[in-house]
Amino acid sequence: MVIAEQPDTQRLVHGTCHHDCPDSCGWTVTVDDSGPTPVAVKLRGNPDHPFSLGELCPKVNRFLDRVHSPDRVLYPLRRVGPKGSTDFERITWAEALDEIGTRLNDVIATHGGQALLPYSDAGNQSLLSMFGAGSRFFNHLGATQLERAICGVTVGAGTAMTNGSGASLEATEMIHSRLIVLWGTNTRMTNRHLWPTIEAARAAGARIVVIDPIRTLTAEAVDESRGDRFIQPLPGTDIAMMLAMMHVIIRDGLADDEWIAAHTTGFEELRDAVADWTPARAATMCGVDAEVIEALAVDVATTRPTALRTLIGAEHHENGAMFFRTLSCLPALTGAWRDRGGGFSRSVGYWTENQIDLGALVRPDLIPTDDAGLPPRTVNMSRLGSVLTELDPAIHAMIVWNCNPLVTVPNAELIRRGLERDDLFVVTHEQFLTETARYSDIVLPATTQIESDDVVFPWGHLWVSYNAAAVEPLGESCNNTELFRRIAAAMELDEPSLYDDDETLMRQALPTIDLDELRRERWLRAPYPHDGRPYGDPDDTTPFPTDSGKVEFASDRLEALGQPRVPTFIAPRESLGGDAELRRRFPIQLLTPKHHARFLNSGYAHLPKHGPAEGGPFVELCPHDARELALTDGDIAQVANDRASIEVVVKVTDRLRPGVASIPFGWWGDHHRDGQVANALTSDMLTDWGGGVAFNDTLVAITAPPST
Repeated sequence: MVIAEQPDTQRLVHGTCHHDCPDSCGWTVTVDDSGPTPVAVKLRGNPDHPFSLGELCPKVNRFLDRVHSPDRVLYPLRRVGPKGSTDFERITWAEALDEIGTRLNDVIATHGGQALLPYSDAGNQSLLSMFGAGSRFFNHLGATQLERAICGVTVGAGTAMTNGSGASLEATEMIHSRLIVLWGTNTRMTNRHLWPTIEAARAAGARIVVIDPIRTLTAEAVDESRGDRFIQPLPGTDIAMMLAMMHVIIRDGLADDEWIAAHTTGFEELRDAVADWTPARAATMCGVDAEVIEALAVDVATTRPTALRTLIGAEHHENGAMFFRTLSCLPALTGAWRDRGGGFSRSVGYWTENQIDLGALVRPDLIPTDDAGLPPRTVNMSRLGSVLTELDPAIHAMIVWNCNPLVTVPNAELIRRGLERDDLFVVTHEQFLTETARYSDIVLPATTQIESDDVVFPWGHLWVSYNAAAVEPLGESCNNTELFRRIAAAMELDEPSLYDDDETLMRQALPTIDLDELRRERWLRAPYPHDGRPYGDPDDTTPFPTDSGKVEFASDRLEALGQPRVPTFIAPRESLGGDAELRRRFPIQLLTPKHHARFLNSGYAHLPKHGPAEGGPFVELCPHDARELALTDGDIAQVANDRASIEVVVKVTDRLRPGVASIPFGWWGDHHRDGQVANALTSDMLTDWGGGVAFNDTLVAITAPPST
């Protein structure tokens, strides 16, 4: 498609969405050059983009509202009021850097490099913004290392224990599938540009099965008249259903014995492990009828090609890694990897990001060791509350960028208490005065995606894309890499690599990508098997990168970690099937999903065309639970556990099962009647392995609030 010609005073600049979303859409920015300063006047989807095909989501359609918002931080700010307030004064960059350099040098001189904590996530998931910003700086200083595993890492860690890596079926290959099982993924909401592929497969005869504890927008697309099915297990119980499916497949002779013999190890151990996992037993755990489990097992084993599609949501349980370990055993049991369009499909970050030389970018060789040869300690980002309140020796300085942890990280009230410490110096690089920024001593202005060059490596499709800056940084903002160059200079650091410019960083990080070609072509497809099957020729007896070269139904590596050798279901402690005393005190399991079409994590709730259009925070209950709690639609409910208590409006729907409630996350404290956020309630228990966090293993009590 040809994009319309622009007036002489305007030009088109091609870019790519940077959000923490699998779709990484292509866009075009119209820039008006008629005034003294070029201005972005329009942003639209790029119709030539091979995946997004010109469509943008409701968030990004109004991205220029974000760029030009009157509330945007455009100059350095110093806090002059109490922590958590909005009392800041404008200062110069020179003043900000002088204070930052002095304070950081003092902290390191007094407490050592480990008293400094970097804190960032995927607010901008472009190459430099996410991977390249700050790592060299903190490594050189010997700062405490941050394990960034709050979202996505556990999926790969679980899958790798079965298949040896996180490699999986590229999602658009599902156009060849005849059964598509969407397990724990709300495709129409959070992966919307994949839906046309699924619809094309359905038009060719494919059926879909949606498995989710919430009747999501995707579940609403189920058409039972054409053989589709929606299955609604209790949260965190999916593994029990998978084990019962394996039981049926083996019991009924539906396993692909030839493929198993050639490409797997540990089948006998798996067979013995699932022998007593009858559908009837699983039904008591997951709340799904035994007949439904039987039918699903037969469908998955006998329909070819069958694709099991999932993304990240299911990892947010204490047994999150085991979920993906177990799910990835199913296509090996049925031989689904034989077929184009068959197998297990998750993030394609394995294929796209394997082109990045992360070592060259982040420079782990700069990390110092102590007298015993040990590197600095590592802390998990999901335990930020404990890190700031309990860690010994303590953190005394923190730099935050690319995230808003007071809204997006679990156990948020404990984080708030940590940020309130008088002996903690906090610098935040941000576009807005977020909840986290308000607890900072210095806030520095950050660019948006249209103001800096970068490369976007999608995790939902294969098209690595270049993002060209459309306009100069607004106000006095700078991008993430420039931020750390400036702070390094303020601290008078002498490591040369800390001052590498963005062009140098990109070329160092991308040894196999021709950066000039990428700029010229705008996107390049990542290498992927030409026949569409991620594990190659089925005649190859060692296509899997495990120690054995085969799919490992039984894993020595897991046993060495203290985990079960074979897929195993253990109910999360803080769940409906977990600790009985916790369940007695807090009888409802709370989910905090991505629900709002105009939100992306915490990034849009504060904007006038986004937050108000979504109404406001609410707790969603099924009619049965609402009756039991004597609550009706529109009432105010108190939702509480030992971590926090919040008050929210009740919304009664038919989307949930009894015993399960939902508070969509993303709203700031400003939007809640009591200043709390959904993640004030959520658990910061880590997953079984992989370093993820069990957001969805959260038990609460729901009542009418005490009268005032």
